[in-house]
Amino acid sequence: MAYVITDTCTKDELCVDACPVDCIHPKKDNAKFEEVPMLYINPDDCIDCGACVPVCPTSSIYVLEELPEDKAHFAAMNAAYYN
Repeated sequence: MAYVITDTCTKDELCVDACPVDCIHPKKDNAKFEEVPMLYINPDDCIDCGACVPVCPTSSIYVLEELPEDKAHFAAMNAAYYN
């Protein structure tokens, strides 16, 4: 997994619009959208392009290797959403 979304995500979908491979979900038209607290990056589909990072207004997206220790559990949460 190249990038991880964390709990400060506001689900504004700017990252969804910026992603060239459609690996960030759920989207507003998905039934799960209202249920989930944040968006998630699919670790198998992410191409490590970084397009999502600069558009995130809450700085909620991290490179996996730069994920703060107190947010490390979000890597597993992002992956688990797709399992």
